[in-house]
Amino acid sequence: MKQNFVLLFFAFLMLSCSHSAADKLPYKYQYLYEDLSFEMPRIEIPIFPKYRVNLLDFGGKPDGITLNTEAFEKAMQSLSEKGGGTLVVPKGIWFTGPIVFRSNINLHLEKGALILFSPDFDLYPLVKTVFEGLDTRRCQSPISGRNLENIAITGEGSINGSGEAWRPLKKSKVTESHWKKVVASGGVVKGNSWYPSEGAFKGAEMSDMNVPASNLSEEEWLEIKDFLRPVMVNFIECKNVYLQGVLFENSPAWNIHPLMCENVIIDGIFSRNPAYAQNGDGLDLESCVNSIIVNSLFDVGDDGICIKSGKDEQGRLRGRPTENVIVDNCKVFQGHGGFVVGSEMSGGVRNISVSNCQFLGTDVGLRFKSRRGRGGIVENIYISDIYMFNILTDSFLFDLFYGGRSASEALEEGYTGADDEKLYPVTEETPVFRNIFVKNLVSRNARRAMFFNGLPEMNIENIRLENAFITARYGAELSEAKDIVFDNVTVIAEEGPFYILNNVKNFKGVNLYFDKNTTEEVMRVKGSRTSTVELLPFLEDKIEISPEIDKNQIKISQD
Repeated sequence: MKQNFVLLFFAFLMLSCSHSAADKLPYKYQYLYEDLSFEMPRIEIPIFPKYRVNLLDFGGKPDGITLNTEAFEKAMQSLSEKGGGTLVVPKGIWFTGPIVFRSNINLHLEKGALILFSPDFDLYPLVKTVFEGLDTRRCQSPISGRNLENIAITGEGSINGSGEAWRPLKKSKVTESHWKKVVASGGVVKGNSWYPSEGAFKGAEMSDMNVPASNLSEEEWLEIKDFLRPVMVNFIECKNVYLQGVLFENSPAWNIHPLMCENVIIDGIFSRNPAYAQNGDGLDLESCVNSIIVNSLFDVGDDGICIKSGKDEQGRLRGRPTENVIVDNCKVFQGHGGFVVGSEMSGGVRNISVSNCQFLGTDVGLRFKSRRGRGGIVENIYISDIYMFNILTDSFLFDLFYGGRSASEALEEGYTGADDEKLYPVTEETPVFRNIFVKNLVSRNARRAMFFNGLPEMNIENIRLENAFITARYGAELSEAKDIVFDNVTVIAEEGPFYILNNVKNFKGVNLYFDKNTTEEVMRVKGSRTSTVELLPFLEDKIEISPEIDKNQIKISQD
């Protein structure tokens, strides 16, 4: 008993010393808080006891063949019993089943270390979780933790989720040789899609947005188990989460999913998935409070950096918004969106800062999406110094008629924007997007400069774009929006009007620049609900006003 007391005393002393030393160091993220537009507490990198163990000491074998599930579990349990510390994963290929975290543990991957998760579905039992914003069941995540404090994944190694075994595949997304190779590996082909098994196909057929009905029997759940592919890293209701330096790739579904967590720091990671990876999001931050995402790369098959807060009634009842988020110095390559909010934003999103980011070849640059039925309020979003190149659809998009497809897929099917002008009653199911401020944006070679597609009964509101330069095939189209300010904005379009305003209320354009040598109309104003359009200055002969609009609502200054 006395010996145990002495050990605990020294452990407490070491931890106290570590905290004292850390308190004397300058705060690494102080620069992010300078001129921040909202109040946000300082988030600290979690500190771990100095105790370290090596996976080799628990029978682990990095030969790429031996299953190391038991070695990881024993190491985690041993660290937990001693109050926590660092689990060192040395170089080699560590083949394993799921890893379950404990509090106060840093999983540290040394240079050359690769954790490779087994594609054997039997290793991943069904668990209760949340996916696509709804309570449901999925297979256990390769890396998971619930109700924990002080957890980290750090180092210079890699984590691979063997996602190709889980994900369905669309023939149109890959080369002919790739398609033939996948089909020859087994599974089933239905139409132009491949599924790992009949159960995976059946699950897809009976699900809405990847989530089956909740009233299934146990037998029915097990029958579609292969369909219930997990997110790769899933931390639920955890406090003080730190991801640093590691490559996270090839996830079965979403790559990294902190859910209802507090104090999340993601610094210098690389989140990677093939372009054809269905639901291969890079990061989905859902209902989290106080988060920093910096110096990271995202190259994925779906949204890059995505902010969520639950879906429809369940999200509203949860009532936990994602708030206080700083995103800085990140790059997104392929993906459905660079920085994304929604479409599961029913619990609300507020106080977000995004700065110094590059979106290179994404479907959309800045993407805000929702639909009737979601409810929730997205507000107080501050975006600056964003640079985009080769955006496949829209540089800056609001779509309140989101239909579950990527912008590119919707375009291929002929969707260019909702034409439903019916006003529905405003209820708790009506999503709200307001108070969003963007400045210092440059985008070259987009398909369309911008598209604001709001709801007639709840317009996108109070959006300010300042200091922007965009070149695109088509110009900027704003529909069902109000209280919009464009200040020092240049749009150069190859075809059609540079600006289209449709049912826009209280638009102020100050110093809107364009190619003055164009023989085309520069602005088209239409929609019976359009009112109070002020252009300072502008050329009156470059604007077309539809007959349904009272011309007194259009104020143009040529000075």
